[in-house]
Amino acid sequence: MTDEPITLEAVKARHDIKTYIARADRNMDAIGYTEHGFRHAEIVSERARHLMESLGRSEREAELAAIAGYLHDIGNVAARQEHGQIAVLICYDILREMGMPPEELAEIMAGVGNHEEQYGDPFGPVAAAVIIADKSDVARSRVRSTDTIRYDEHDRVNYATISSALTVNHDRTLISLSLEIDTEIAPIMEYFELFLSRMVISRRAAQALGSEFELVINGTKLL
Repeated sequence: MTDEPITLEAVKARHDIKTYIARADRNMDAIGYTEHGFRHAEIVSERARHLMESLGRSEREAELAAIAGYLHDIGNVAARQEHGQIAVLICYDILREMGMPPEELAEIMAGVGNHEEQYGDPFGPVAAAVIIADKSDVARSRVRSTDTIRYDEHDRVNYATISSALTVNHDRTLISLSLEIDTEIAPIMEYFELFLSRMVISRRAAQALGSEFELVINGTKLL
């Protein structure tokens, strides 16, 4: 076990992690999924850290959330189904080899293993931050080809999203996801049909962080 805390930069520098994330995104491309590569990993990592810092959590907790956010989809290197649990196994081996103590490893495993709304639970602040950060990444840049937006609802909703922002109010009582959506591409109702379960788990995650969650689309509060 190392005396120096494991940092996000040290994790990102590893060749095996770079290889697995790159291959994971290629796998998602092969089955027609939106971007799940380095861009998504960076966004989730940054937003998870931002949430923890904005909520007054410790610098180390914020770093662990950033690491978990960066690694949360690495399990797609092996399979899409149960990729969160696969990510737990991969992260455990790599981070243990790097010398991360068990107490921190436990937080990372909870973070990467619970980000999917089908089975996830906000087991602690790191896991809660990763859930919200992951579900907030709805973006046009995740769509691989505009040819798919006519028949793929997920691509259409992502492509319709012009901007997204995740903020915390000054009292640290409200986490807001604000989206700007081009309704000529996808109606707001279509967003709800596809992403309601993601917003429900985001609400649970916010409550685990001692806050409430709201969704604002085109300036109107909808959740």
